[in-house]
Amino acid sequence: MTANPPDGLKAIVADPGGAVIGLDFDGTLSPIVSDPAEARIHPDGPEVLVRLGGLVGAVVVVTGRPAATAVEYGSLAGVPGLVVLGHYGLERWEAGALAAPPVHPGLDLVRAGLPRLVEGWDGVRVEDKERAMAVHTRQAADPWATLEALREPVAALAAEAGLVVEPGKFVLELRPPGMDKGMALSAFLRERAARSVLFAGDDLGDLAAFAAVRASGLPGVTVFSGSPEIEVEADIVVDGPPGVLELLGSIADAIEGEAPR
Repeated sequence: MTANPPDGLKAIVADPGGAVIGLDFDGTLSPIVSDPAEARIHPDGPEVLVRLGGLVGAVVVVTGRPAATAVEYGSLAGVPGLVVLGHYGLERWEAGALAAPPVHPGLDLVRAGLPRLVEGWDGVRVEDKERAMAVHTRQAADPWATLEALREPVAALAAEAGLVVEPGKFVLELRPPGMDKGMALSAFLRERAARSVLFAGDDLGDLAAFAAVRASGLPGVTVFSGSPEIEVEADIVVDGPPGVLELLGSIADAIEGEAPR
């Protein structure tokens, strides 16, 4: 672990059975790529998570992606006790079973209107996430300026459809209201009667989960794996998915070092 680990990390190592390890997917377990459909977990990820999952109370992936997609792209089905909360917590994958509410009716309007709204914007992509739609500007000539130009019309379309806009780095996601990563993580911590928590994320949508860690009253650790373009207060800052997995591996090492022989 780090040379002077935060108290939250010490609590996880001292009492791993009470620990919840929460993780975003894109930018945290998977490197960011131009085409979201090409995203895959870092090669070291499955082994590290399988190892850690056998040591702690629970590993939970909280992602904006469909839960089943995160399981597939992350090769996560073999992680012991893994739970994936997809679409910011609207979906739940556990032990091969997927639970999800009906699709929001406003998505039909967005699915029809969003491609027309971005027509003519070079490099802008629309992603259909089944229960949400996203506009990506990463491949535009000026990603930030394009994102800003689209922010207002996208918000207007979302409002008409009864959806909310979740902003991120070079992305605007239109999704159902009523749930975010913080709410999803908080509910999971209560469900598991957690005694400590770590959450790692890389983008604006993860800030609610960071806030949930701080509000939980538990010994907690926030880990930021994103870029310096996003200002975040976190206990530990690492360099992308390799840094996250190195940290998780060091936690597993420390737990095994503390175990009775």
